[in-house]
Amino acid sequence: MHSIRPMDAPFGAEITGLDLNDAPDDLVFGEIVDALHAHGVLCIRDQRITPEAHIAFSRRFGALEVHVQSSFNLPGYPEIYRISNCVDENGKAEGLAEAGRVWHTDLAYLAEPSRCSLLYALEVPHDDAGRSLGATMFASTTLAYKALPEATKQRLQGLTAVQSYAYIYDNITAISKPGRQGLKPLNDEQKNKVPPVEHPLVVQHPHTSAPILFCSGGMTERIVEQTDGGALLRELCDHAIDPAFVYRHDWRVGDLLIWDNIQTQHLAVDDYWLPQRRRMQRTTVKGVAPKAA
Repeated sequence: MHSIRPMDAPFGAEITGLDLNDAPDDLVFGEIVDALHAHGVLCIRDQRITPEAHIAFSRRFGALEVHVQSSFNLPGYPEIYRISNCVDENGKAEGLAEAGRVWHTDLAYLAEPSRCSLLYALEVPHDDAGRSLGATMFASTTLAYKALPEATKQRLQGLTAVQSYAYIYDNITAISKPGRQGLKPLNDEQKNKVPPVEHPLVVQHPHTSAPILFCSGGMTERIVEQTDGGALLRELCDHAIDPAFVYRHDWRVGDLLIWDNIQTQHLAVDDYWLPQRRRMQRTTVKGVAPKAA
């Protein structure tokens, strides 16, 4: 018997009692979808899923994306993107080690941003006392919008913002620490695949219709209509990650974390490195073009 329990946090929920190698029936899957919309982030505990099961479960949310950084896709499973600081016997990186080091929303730089992401923990780093490292911080952009003053909400009506893969890539590269695998420069083909896009600054959630603040410090390059040198954008991005709207996920091996990419943004905490190993695999579900709220 499975259970869904809200986290002791501003948002998020934990699901126990499921084995995703056995596909949930439609009724249970419907409960999972409803919980995702209600809580923004779900943690399904104690999984030992195969790549096939990971992909099959993810596809029930929608069609899957194949990441532009294809060198880190799992061999034989292009829908699975590897996030890892591990290296093979030749010293070659097995996955993207520097993923998510700045606040961002997955694939917000696409014309149709991701609906949700599903990240599975295979190895989790720990400190000498046994505490897990490499947490992921989530911020609810639904709660952030609700908390804005009415005058600010009115000011944001009709504004659009530029979301850019090259922008977040450059931001992560700039803070990458010496001696790590690092990021290779984007080639022209990769840049052409993901040109910057403009999305409303306040979007309507496609399933709940809730208004959401759709910007992040790492991926949102500028507000199109503003000539204030970015002051409004910085104010909004700082507001969005106020602790009142944040959930910290401390990973356990076997966690499958699902997050709604429209109503959340996230950040990977950089507090570990080899020989502390972190190895995870992610699928990302396609979404729809955002509509202004």
